[in-house]
Amino acid sequence: MKIETKKTNPPVKQVGSGRISPNKNRIRTYKQPDTKTSVKKTFPESKAKVIPKAINSENIRIITLGGVEEVGKNMTVIEYKDDILVFDCGIQFVDEDTPGIDFIIPNTKYLEENKDRIKAMIITHGHLDHIAAIPYIIHKIGNPPIYAGNIASLLIKKRMTEFPHLPEIDIKIVKPKEKFRLGNLGVKFFEVTHSIPDSMGISVETPYGNIVLSGDYKLEHVDEIPTEKEKENWGEIGKDNNLLFISDSTNAEKKGFSVSEKYIRGNIEEIIKNINGRIIVGAFASQFNRMIAIIEMAEKYNKKVILEGRSIKTNLEIAMRAGIFEPKKGTLIQAKDISAYPSDKILVLATGAQGEEFAALMRMSTKKHKYISLNNRDTVVLSSSIVPGNEISVQKLMDNLYRHDLKVIHYQISDIHSGGHGREGELKWAAKMVNAKYFMPAYGWHSMLKVHAEAIKSIGVKDKDIVIPDNGSIVEISDKGKKIQIIKEKAPSNITMVDGFSIGDIQEVVIRDRQNLAQDGIFVVIATIDTNTGKLRKSPDIISRGFIYLRESKDLLKQARYITKKTVETTIKGMKPINFDLVKKEVTDNISRYLFQTTKKKPIVIPVILGV
Repeated sequence: MKIETKKTNPPVKQVGSGRISPNKNRIRTYKQPDTKTSVKKTFPESKAKVIPKAINSENIRIITLGGVEEVGKNMTVIEYKDDILVFDCGIQFVDEDTPGIDFIIPNTKYLEENKDRIKAMIITHGHLDHIAAIPYIIHKIGNPPIYAGNIASLLIKKRMTEFPHLPEIDIKIVKPKEKFRLGNLGVKFFEVTHSIPDSMGISVETPYGNIVLSGDYKLEHVDEIPTEKEKENWGEIGKDNNLLFISDSTNAEKKGFSVSEKYIRGNIEEIIKNINGRIIVGAFASQFNRMIAIIEMAEKYNKKVILEGRSIKTNLEIAMRAGIFEPKKGTLIQAKDISAYPSDKILVLATGAQGEEFAALMRMSTKKHKYISLNNRDTVVLSSSIVPGNEISVQKLMDNLYRHDLKVIHYQISDIHSGGHGREGELKWAAKMVNAKYFMPAYGWHSMLKVHAEAIKSIGVKDKDIVIPDNGSIVEISDKGKKIQIIKEKAPSNITMVDGFSIGDIQEVVIRDRQNLAQDGIFVVIATIDTNTGKLRKSPDIISRGFIYLRESKDLLKQARYITKKTVETTIKGMKPINFDLVKKEVTDNISRYLFQTTKKKPIVIPVILGV
């Protein structure tokens, strides 16, 4: 159980396209079995000290490998004696800080070094931020059995079909109220309310009390009074001797209770019932329950339903395979047959409410959909909130939609969306019901965790009994449950990213270069040296992309050629043999300085120096 801290300077490896220069950080390459793509990525190694072994102690450890400094990338580890249980294995979607990357996954170096002690991976529910990293991680940590609900199991199996080269996974379906032992630890599952069926919390039995992981949840309620079902589910857990409650923080910054899904569905049904013309509903494919409800409403009012978007089709197919949904014969039709039905009888359920460029709704809005052309009798219902970071893309979608002179109904003007995460009032209620000795907020950004912790203090939990972790934190419960603390040692937590089929640490310079390319472009200078005379054979050639329009920058190009010629010939004067690396460095420095002084931009300058 060691974390490597020694810095080394291994030989530079050429991997894929591009160059990796030697630096002070360890450079790793990863290649999955039978794939053709490897990866050149790293961030500086974690400076955490070696984690002392706790196998022979009576301490319990909770290690947060993801999901406590972001929304997504969820992975939590519980360790006791010889046993490790891993909870969830999700991805985090990327933003402008990580251009060219598919998504981010938990750093599992600690688990890889201790895979012989992993008894199981346990999944709370089937959303991507809890399951989508499984194909990239499961074989690296010993391919332990996976315990998950029926829907999550089907989604995991579906995802694994995209990775046929990987070993077969061992997945076991579990149900609420089911309990069994895994090594020295007992596990018990309980039902929670979320936006996808089969969502569960997990109670882990230890010698000093239970550790309760909520998973993602909200509460069914009427006027902020939880239903009898919620009281029964959470009350059953509250009967136990609970040591620690690890709770969802995603909506902790919002006061009160979330809008009930029953109320939301009532509003959507009124729209489907009363609107004349076609109805196009943009929704999250992950909102299983709402998509099913919308189709059932369409059936109630004799409308045909067109499914547009691969993720919607996939998830509804899984819902049908799971036996929780079966459309009436003839309800679902193909988009190519839309003209065969009156517009009042058409409902389109589409992906793309976040303004994704190639999603179905955006293609309709830009007149690029093959079969569906929007018109002024259409009504578009955006039954989802804006995910932070998508504001601009959603605004572009809205602008495109309004150019068709149609009607748009969205959550800011009508209650047609409620998220799957409980607000402050719901979180406080659940914490009271669990009544654990200690509390740890999870599943959210640090600000969400802090706000959640303050809310829990307001119901009487003492500050010393609350821990707020970072990724890689090791929460240790010692003295037979009498003490909880975050110890100074950390598990590796530097960012691990996925680029195609490749996984690994991202080299800081690679990300920085991608950002610079996106912002200021590239400027390539090609110079040919006569090695006998030390002079240039001809005027340097210049190639530029994403920086300036060359045809309108003749003076700048003329000066750049002059600076290159003067720099090269001055640098190599009297130099035998020619140090081409030094020449390239001088050209880069001088050209970069000139371009910044002239344009206030910093394109990536790449000198190509040839000797003939």
